[in-house]
Amino acid sequence: MLKILSLLLVFFHPYYVSVTDIKQNPESKTIQISSKIFFDDLEKAIKEESGQDINILKPTDKAALEKLLAAYFQKHLYVVVNNETMPASFLGFEIEGDAAWCYLETEKVSKINKLEVFNDILFKQHDSQINILNIIAGDTKTSTKLDNPKNRAFFSFK
Repeated sequence: MLKILSLLLVFFHPYYVSVTDIKQNPESKTIQISSKIFFDDLEKAIKEESGQDINILKPTDKAALEKLLAAYFQKHLYVVVNNETMPASFLGFEIEGDAAWCYLETEKVSKINKLEVFNDILFKQHDSQINILNIIAGDTKTSTKLDNPKNRAFFSFK
């Protein structure tokens, strides 16, 4: 009986996860960031911070929506390369199922020796939020996860 109850709790308990891919484009030398987040959670987080209702699926003003998304990502997701914070420009988003893929890009970086990623997306909304990071720099691929409240990851490359 206890086993069945445990399975039911796992089945009905919502999970909170985002996936962020960070890679340096070999041609442009920019760092490209793609972050996949359940769009309903993202809408709630932006409403809590800005006080504005948004609808990612059917925006009434896409430019205003993208401005709110850009502000949210600027505050909650950024990279520090070789001890220098790299501002990322918000490029846009697309919907895939029940999630939004949001795209950002930094300026050129000649070589990544050290990378710090700050990511506290949805941490204020969900104590059990997990943010998965996938990093590609040169020939190196690595991944880690940030369990709320851990919001930083550090990487070194040769």
